[in-house]
Amino acid sequence: MLNLYRESFSGLSREVWLLAVVNLINRAGTMVIPFLTIFLSTELGFTMEDAGWIMSFFGLGSVVGTFVGGQITDKYGYRGIMFWSLLLGGCLFFSLQFVTTFWGWCFMIFMASAVADSFRPASMTAVAILSKPENRTRSVSLIRLAINMGWAVGPAVAGILAEYVGYNVLFWGDGLTFIGAAIFFILTIPVKISINSDEEEDDLVTTSDAKSAHTDFSFMAFVVLLLISAIAFFQLFSTIPLYFEKELGLSKALIGGLMSINGILISIVEMPAVFVLEKKYKSLALSAIGCIMIGVSYLVLSFTAWVWIALISTILVSLGEVLAMPFANAFALNRPKPENRGRYMALYGMSYSVGFIIAPVLGTQIAADFGWDTMWICIAMFSFVAGVGLWYLSKRVEREKEIKMLKQEAAAELV
Repeated sequence: MLNLYRESFSGLSREVWLLAVVNLINRAGTMVIPFLTIFLSTELGFTMEDAGWIMSFFGLGSVVGTFVGGQITDKYGYRGIMFWSLLLGGCLFFSLQFVTTFWGWCFMIFMASAVADSFRPASMTAVAILSKPENRTRSVSLIRLAINMGWAVGPAVAGILAEYVGYNVLFWGDGLTFIGAAIFFILTIPVKISINSDEEEDDLVTTSDAKSAHTDFSFMAFVVLLLISAIAFFQLFSTIPLYFEKELGLSKALIGGLMSINGILISIVEMPAVFVLEKKYKSLALSAIGCIMIGVSYLVLSFTAWVWIALISTILVSLGEVLAMPFANAFALNRPKPENRGRYMALYGMSYSVGFIIAPVLGTQIAADFGWDTMWICIAMFSFVAGVGLWYLSKRVEREKEIKMLKQEAAAELV
């Protein structure tokens, strides 16, 4: 087991490790968003539906920020956009604690999300630039490991602070870690264009020949399926905390602990799992299985209001995320040519951002109108549909690769 862990972390570039530390610092301060629906409904007196709409403005800001971030990254590079999104994002999260009105929250959470999430396509582009193609999936997993280690700390600390100190301190914690990550990034990660040659990039058989993401049918289908899966997955940050508190009667500290279990499990399991599975199975097929597992994690919540079902659901959604997320990331990174990777990453990130818009509104509305059990069944169906779609898309992509290889062989013979 120790050898497996050592091998799974070997061969990654120093720059990727530093980028992982940036994400660790940033995500260790993830305190506001996991408890925002509870804060809005209990502290500010908003209805559950109003809280859902505010969370959707967070998702809308993420869409805008991700799109703009992708455009700027392709034009100017990843470095500037990453630094300024972290620095300004921290300032905006500070200011959220002073907002009290519904429309004020909609505007400010939109701005905070737009600035913060312009970081995402730039960060993904940086991973592709600063890692070798053969290490790309594990490099993505290392970044996710850092994010989930931070996620294991942030919500747990936030739950305790919210319970015993108050919610305002959460905004300070979130803002300070944004700014700390920005300072660490600019001081440690050198200006570097790429450690890969164009030949290495062109040798990736998964690279699309499409001139833009919008004309790449398989990638656009992938984005739509990710959107469907994101609507299900992001219940984890919106309706699940409400359900745990209102229906299961869990304390804020216990809810934070359950969120941390998600981060801890992923931190322990993901790197060795990716190291073993990427050599044997196709990325999209593994993502499909992960989506189905996430669907099962929601389906079990409809069985009973038993308190321990919260732990079972958390474990299932965590294991599903281990399969669904890193391999979807790897497919998205390997698909485009280097010159338009930022735009591809923007579309990839926007699928999750749009999912974050729809998820809280859809989840809270179904729960309010038809009850929690019906809501969990409906959300599980979204995840199952995404899983089946990704499975069939995996078959299509494999056929594309075979055709491309045959064309390359024919061209070589002609030469």
